[in-house]
Amino acid sequence: MSVSTARVLTHMFSEISKAIDAEKDRLTALDGAIGDADHGITMSLGFNAVTTQLSSTDLDTVTASEVFTIAATTFLNAVGASTGPLYASAFLNVAQVFKKHRTLSIACQVEMIEAIAAGIRARGKGELGDKTMLDAWIPAAEAAKQAQLQGANAADLWTRMTEAADRGAYATRSMVAARGRALRLGERALGHIDPGAASAVIILRAMMESLSWTAFASE
Repeated sequence: MSVSTARVLTHMFSEISKAIDAEKDRLTALDGAIGDADHGITMSLGFNAVTTQLSSTDLDTVTASEVFTIAATTFLNAVGASTGPLYASAFLNVAQVFKKHRTLSIACQVEMIEAIAAGIRARGKGELGDKTMLDAWIPAAEAAKQAQLQGANAADLWTRMTEAADRGAYATRSMVAARGRALRLGERALGHIDPGAASAVIILRAMMESLSWTAFASE
């Protein structure tokens, strides 16, 4: 894996951190309606920790796979709540993707999003429609695969993914939670967007800003 790819991914994490910080108060407000009002703070702590750790890493000596391994360990250590293990599992899954891809090709980027969704799904035992972050990540992964099959370029790929995630997150307004702290609210959770799904959209949009110009076709 080229050093340049590790640097691109490190920049991506920095952009995610900035995007989460910018929306921290909104995420906390969303969580206040159906949870513990700490989601924005938690996500900010996690991604700030990742960015800090990567900024002190010698990027001339690490691979892209190692960038995600570092992100997984750091996020988990910084975030003790349920979100920590979910994203740690997702990032470890992506680390495996980068062990077989040498470039940020379309195929690699699609597999990266699929790996994130699969990691969260496996760790949390959740499904589409449970009113969780998976209601954004699963549609994004499905849209990515469909776009790849239709020969989409990177810009179109990311547009489709983020739009699918946004629709999925908005759809959580009409869902009764099947998992998480909102479960105890029953129908009182109706009318509220899941904060985990909302933060997933923010993450994806930051990833799009960092990666939609890439997709080096040669593997």
